[in-house]
Amino acid sequence: MKNYDVIIVGSGPGGIFTALELVKLNSGLKMLLIDKGGDIEHRSCPAIIKNRPCAEFNCNLCGLLCGWGGAGAFSDGKLNLSTQIGGFLNQYFDEEKLSELIKYVDDLYISHGAPTEIYGTNEKRVQKFIDAAIKYDLKLVPSKIRHLGSDRSIPFLKGLYEVLSDKIEIKLRTEIDEVIVRDNKAIGVKTGKGEELFAEYIILAPGRVGASWLEKEAKRLKLTTINNPVDIGVRVEVPATVMKELTDATYEAKLIYYSKKFDDQVRTFCMNPYGEVVKEFNHGIATVNGHSYAEKKLENTNFAILVSTFFTEPFHEPIAYGEYIARLANLLSGGIIVQRLGDLKMGKRSTPERIKRGLVNPSLKDATPGDLSFAIPYRCLSDILEMLEAMDNISPGVNSRHTLLYGLEVKFYSMRIKLTKSLETEVPNLFAVGDGAGVSRGLIQASASGVAAAREIKKRLTVAGTAG
Repeated sequence: MKNYDVIIVGSGPGGIFTALELVKLNSGLKMLLIDKGGDIEHRSCPAIIKNRPCAEFNCNLCGLLCGWGGAGAFSDGKLNLSTQIGGFLNQYFDEEKLSELIKYVDDLYISHGAPTEIYGTNEKRVQKFIDAAIKYDLKLVPSKIRHLGSDRSIPFLKGLYEVLSDKIEIKLRTEIDEVIVRDNKAIGVKTGKGEELFAEYIILAPGRVGASWLEKEAKRLKLTTINNPVDIGVRVEVPATVMKELTDATYEAKLIYYSKKFDDQVRTFCMNPYGEVVKEFNHGIATVNGHSYAEKKLENTNFAILVSTFFTEPFHEPIAYGEYIARLANLLSGGIIVQRLGDLKMGKRSTPERIKRGLVNPSLKDATPGDLSFAIPYRCLSDILEMLEAMDNISPGVNSRHTLLYGLEVKFYSMRIKLTKSLETEVPNLFAVGDGAGVSRGLIQASASGVAAAREIKKRLTVAGTAG
């Protein structure tokens, strides 16, 4: 039996920044950080390497999503510095406190090697697009952004591992089966191999890939859960010149729209100037994402359009619903569907010939030309087409018949555990942070949630006389 002061489950940004803050506050703590995935140098995806369907490989763990750095390890590393973007921490902290947390975390990123350049600082240029957007029922949420780049994310994460591995115990390739609770208090975790590990405080930071596990644990522990919206949409790809004026001003434009037909919230997400569309896998399901790089520029810009749908009683399975829609798209195409916007509007299935003669050279070469209307619910599809029409007014060419749509893009962070203002669950000494707990939707807020939990634990250890 092993005893620790703190056990952290998950080595994504939530878990890593919890550990960084606790080490900074008290280097004498006995701490364990556990993740079911491997180290960053040995994370890979055979489906991408061999350009084959994910289902053929039957991987026990997804190398893209599990392991040191979490799902964000292979993202393009955008650090949104706005309190209004990237999660729900504004429901736990007031504006002043959250701003302080984000500034603090941003400084940590810089101190560990993130670039100092910030995008979106020219307020006059940004205001021009804010004013233009509102004329067409669009809201542009201004945000300053720091960009690691897909090519710099992995070296950055390697550096964090080197910093922490000398100060805490890190157990990779170790799956957690359940949280141990006795006398209504969290006291440890049980691994998949039956080993019991004990600690005074447990922080759950399982990331998006661990959302389903956390949901099951929440049910077992009788924790109150709140359904987040299900986000379903497509990834849009256009020539970079179409978006150049907007992305030069904002780098990543966060646009929000409420559809006229259904009054649904529709938003842009993860805009990648001069980037490429990529595949990612979750539980054997292929979905799309986008990357952009620090050291190279490609010919296209891509971004997601997501429709947020809130479900009410008696529905309680938003993750399962999102997976079902994504599996349907996989069934139709063997992976990812790509369709010209003009073909979609005319009710035609895109073909390789139509894609080839278009003006947009697809960056995801193995996407299958097809018809997204067979996979995307009518309501979502209607919302997406409305959004593209509105966006065309501020970035002419977005709504072109040559624009490419890839499907599907589905976000599975759909369940949120009821937490206190200190991010503690209804079980004392059990905290939950990051995307897997539903409190964040991006690197900065995931990291900030870890720092916030660490600070609360520091307070309690100080009162108990444990901290140095």
